[in-house]
Amino acid sequence: MTTFWNWYVTILSLGTIFALTWLIFGTRKGQRQESTEETVGHVFDGIEEYDNPLPKWWFMLFIGTIIFALGYLVLYPGLGNWKGLLPGYDYLDNEAKTPFAANVQIADGEQRNAGWTGVHQWEKEMAKADAQYGPIFAKYAAMPIEQVAQDEQALKMGGRLFASNCSVCHGSDAKGAYGFPNLTDNDWLYGGAAETIKTTIMGGRQAAMPAWKDSLGEEGIKNVAGYVRSLSGLKTPESVEVDLAAGQQTFAANCAVCHGPDAKGQQAMGAPNLTDKTWLYGSSFAQVQQTLRYGRNGRMPSQEAFLGNDKVHLLAAYVYSLSQKPAQQ
Repeated sequence: MTTFWNWYVTILSLGTIFALTWLIFGTRKGQRQESTEETVGHVFDGIEEYDNPLPKWWFMLFIGTIIFALGYLVLYPGLGNWKGLLPGYDYLDNEAKTPFAANVQIADGEQRNAGWTGVHQWEKEMAKADAQYGPIFAKYAAMPIEQVAQDEQALKMGGRLFASNCSVCHGSDAKGAYGFPNLTDNDWLYGGAAETIKTTIMGGRQAAMPAWKDSLGEEGIKNVAGYVRSLSGLKTPESVEVDLAAGQQTFAANCAVCHGPDAKGQQAMGAPNLTDKTWLYGSSFAQVQQTLRYGRNGRMPSQEAFLGNDKVHLLAAYVYSLSQKPAQQ
């Protein structure tokens, strides 16, 4: 904040408090000390106001708020360069593991100081948590994911990470929802190997199913939808006439490059297997047509910057374990 704004905030804040203090005491001097039946002489919608003094408890409430405001400004930073009387904190450099002193320049270019702020309080708590739990995360990060997936404590930690970061999309039971994959089965768009799961969580994924409405037309969309559904044993509604042979030819010319000539998909591209019973966006005739007509562009966000390698390692172990349990088969 520039010097101008420092002075602006300081003068505005203190000036307002002092003006209100003067107003409260100034108006109180002219008030009578005892109650009366006299009115102020005004009528508001038929209501008259007695010319009585401000109740003492009300006056003291005003005084209390002024004292609170001044106390707050003394304890906390906010006026000019005032850092407040609350103790500040040292902040650990995660790389060098050394404390930051007051008013030092750090890597991100931000000028830190030892005064209390909400951000500093959060950083203090995060530094404390890192010091306490960092070694535990580091221990599991040094182990293969498959081994971590067999550790009961690690799975509990991974489960909490999943609940906090992944359940909003994949569900608290990890069984997914419309457009969000079920993580408890053995059907994986990009592969279910332990390291592949970690790669997915770290870097995220971006779907790229193109729209075909302009190049295939409605007739072509209908035929391909019928053919694709037939691959997993689904029948076309009796009210709809499709040419499965034409749909097969269109599929071979346009779709096989991603889904493969046998329609079993390619995990390297994230292209799903179209011959099984798993449909991410629904298997009804209308839903499959919608997918073909407008394409799909689902996005799995990267968690690397947010969670870091060690926590992602634990999270990957937990997700990997979900599809390894016999109960999930």
